[in-house]
Formats: sequence, structure tokens, C-alpha cells
Amino acid sequence: MNVLIVHNDYGAFSGEEAFLETQKKLLQERGHRVVQFRRSSAEILRMKWGKARAFFSGIYSLKSRESMRRLLFETRPDIVHIHNLYPFISPSILGVCRRTRIPVVMTVHNYRLICPTGLFLVHGELCKRCAGGREFWCVLRNCTGGYAKSVGYALRNSVARQWRLYRRNVMLYMVLTGFQREQLIQEGFPADRIDVVPNMVDSAETAPSPAVGAYIGYVGRISPEKDIPTLTKAARTCPDIPFKAAGSYHSVPYVVDQRPPNFDFLGHLPKEQLAPFYADSRIVVLCSVWYEGFPTTILEAMAAGKPVVCSRIGGLPEIVDEGTTGLLFQPGDARDLAEKIRYLWDRPDLCRKMGQAGREKVLREYSLQRHYDRLVAAYERALRLAAGEYHAVGHG
Repeated sequence: MNVLIVHNDYGAFSGEEAFLETQKKLLQERGHRVVQFRRSSAEILRMKWGKARAFFSGIYSLKSRESMRRLLFETRPDIVHIHNLYPFISPSILGVCRRTRIPVVMTVHNYRLICPTGLFLVHGELCKRCAGGREFWCVLRNCTGGYAKSVGYALRNSVARQWRLYRRNVMLYMVLTGFQREQLIQEGFPADRIDVVPNMVDSAETAPSPAVGAYIGYVGRISPEKDIPTLTKAARTCPDIPFKAAGSYHSVPYVVDQRPPNFDFLGHLPKEQLAPFYADSRIVVLCSVWYEGFPTTILEAMAAGKPVVCSRIGGLPEIVDEGTTGLLFQPGDARDLAEKIRYLWDRPDLCRKMGQAGREKVLREYSLQRHYDRLVAAYERALRLAAGEYHAVGHG
């Protein structure tokens, strides 16, 4: 199968790009031909009038549409796989794919089809005001922190919705969790065109450790939606338990100043240092206050044989099975979090049991092969849907 992957990279390397690279490698190793149409948000800083160009191209890019038309003619893919289109590619390319009768599948990494920022979070609180075609709330609340940017985000969502650029032209949506699927269905996207294709992890890169572990670990971006202050508050009530966080904290330096003596911020750790970090931890924590997509840190922790304590929010309870592979706590509740941490910390045998159950779930549900099987099944379903739809049109 020939696959054309379309993605607008973010300004800095993110989990989405890591996911895409792993997916691309999976396809290539199994004999598929992969072509890419890529742009990068990092171009904004390098080009003249970069922000203004990003503003208008995000709404509708004639240049991207023409580039896509040429690429489809040159490469003749069987499937076009969309990841992110903003700001330089835009949904303008979708109609070109439909006119050439090449089915489009789209991995929905976040909530951008409904929420202009993609987060369902603004100024530290959950927000769905833009759902139902009310993108003007993005401007009224200045969700991005800059009015010009908020206007641009609102406009591009509004245009895509009113012109039905996604709904007319995307044959199949691939979401990461059942929770995401429900959000799209509530917004009116067709339920029979939405498949759940979860994230994946290479379990061979993170072998389980026989040691029970000596600290509570956190891995990931340290930013407001990750709610690290709740974790530091929980640590303060457990002074005998060491806590360590691996991730860049430069965007929120105040969290370092507020940490208790038993909490260490290690900064960003390169990939080769993450396996030892997981191995030496007893429990891994994720205390997000937003509807996460599908954080790979949970899968990495489970693959390493570690129990996970995470927020009971969004799709996270689909990944962490309460009482089996970890525990769930009320988002933002430091006391609840501390109680769950203490409960597991004092039961090392239970930590081992939950860690083993987590690794078994990763091998069963989130392995590279399992992801590949789901991905190809989605491609094949999109091809069947397209064949039926185009046949009907041809005989209409």
C-alpha cells in the first residue's frame, strides 16, 4: 500500500512527531511505501511576516492546495493520512484528495476539530464553549493569550466547519480513545466513520525492572495543564517519600521554587536516560487537569512494570485500570493524590503486581504490532468506504 502522510510539525519536537515517526517506520518495515508532505511551525520565525502568513494560511492555503495536487499526481498514493494541518498546510488540501478519489484518513491527536486551541482548556479551567459552532468564544476569552492569534484560530475552525472541509472530505477518523470518539459524535461527526486506534509503545525499549523502586516518578512536559503544583502539594504531605520529575520546567519556573525538600526537578532527560528513570521509580504519576490525548509516558511506565497513579479525567481511565494497573484520583485534589500514593508506596508487593498487569496490558493492547494491525484495518476500511461512495457517485 502506498501511503501519503501529511503533517505540519510543531515549533519544537513533540510527542505527536515521535508518534508519527514510529508509525512511518512501522509501515516502511512492513513493505509499505511512505511519502510525506511536511511543513513546520518553526518556519514562522524564519520567514518574513511569518505570523501573518501563518494566520492566513491556516484558514485556507491556495499554495498548499496546489502543492498537494502535484504531489498526488506524482506519487499516486492509495491513502492520504492526515495528522496536523495547521498553520501552513490547512484543510484546503482535503478537497483535492476527494476530487482525485483518494480516501483521506485522519488521526485526531487532540480536540482541534471542536476547540480552536485543541485543548478544551483555557486559563486553567476546562472549557467547551466553542462546541456547536461557537468559535467566537476563543476570541472573547482570548484563549491563546494573544488576540490576533485567537482570532486566527477561531476563523480557521469556523471556515472549516461552515465549508464542511473535514466532514465532506475525510473518509475515516482515527481517535486515540473512546472518550475522544464520544466528543466527536456529540459534535455531529458520523459515528460509523470514527475508529479508535490507540497509541503504542515499543516494549523492547523499556524492560521491566526487578527492583521495587525508590521514588515517585513523573515524566513529561511541565506546564500548567499538567498540574505539577498538585503533585508538589501531595509530596509535601508525604515527607518520607522521595519524588522526582523529569521534564523541562523553564515555562513554569515557579514550580521549582515551591517544591518541598523531598521533590527533585531533574529537567529534560534524553531518551536513553528515561529507561533507568522508570526502572528506579516505584510509582509513576500523571496529574493532568485537561483531557489528555494519549500520553505515551503512561505506556512507557506500564511497559517498565510500574503502577500508574493518574487523574480520573478524559480517556485516562481507559488506559489505567483502577485497582489493576494503577489507581485514579480526583483531578486537582492533592489530598486524594497523596492518599493513593501512600497506599501503593506502603505495599511494594501490590506495586509489583500492578506493574506486571500493566506490562501485560501494554503487550496485549499497545504493542507496535497491535497498533499496526489496527492502522491497516482502518486503511482498508477507508478504502472500502471510498469504493462504495465513489461507485455510488459514478452511477448516480
